[in-house]
Amino acid sequence: MTETELIDDETPDGLLGWCLVANVARETAHGESGLDIQRGTRHFPLGALLWIPPVSWDHGHGRWPAVGRHRGNGRRYVNMVVRSQDLENFRVKGVYSEGLVRGLNGYRHDPAAPRTLQNPWSRERAQYWADSCNQPRETVRIDGCSHPRITVPNPPPAELVVGGEILHLAHYGTRGPHYSRTPPPAEWTPEP
Repeated sequence: MTETELIDDETPDGLLGWCLVANVARETAHGESGLDIQRGTRHFPLGALLWIPPVSWDHGHGRWPAVGRHRGNGRRYVNMVVRSQDLENFRVKGVYSEGLVRGLNGYRHDPAAPRTLQNPWSRERAQYWADSCNQPRETVRIDGCSHPRITVPNPPPAELVVGGEILHLAHYGTRGPHYSRTPPPAEWTPEP
């Protein structure tokens, strides 16, 4: 074993905690129906590294707090709420900077303990979140009604079984898969 490999029980010198991180996606969809494709976000450039503290409350569907270096000022960390769909390449990294700890703690930061994360991730929990975020799933609409607890992979299957009932993919667009209880019409073929 080389000296650079870590044993699970060992922690690197200077490690203040673990955190879930992600990069700003290459292309982000904005505007009506997501047709306006941009590079990066308004506050963070393309590929910016964002540190995601554990979520203590819901900021809105698919919106998470994040700490990163702002597009206009690359020296200081800023807190922003970002859309999860604008992030990619989730992974776990160690926190070593007091400035980053201050940003992750936000208003709960204690100046008497500048190296203490107030709400830290465990390494296992952060890895679980990273794995689940790297395998995106989409919420389903059935006959026009949203069902946020039912998710499917991307691309969605043509048929879905929910509660013993077979649902058929009726439409797949920018707002996700739409399923219907009625089967699709049979395709008409002309006779030769």
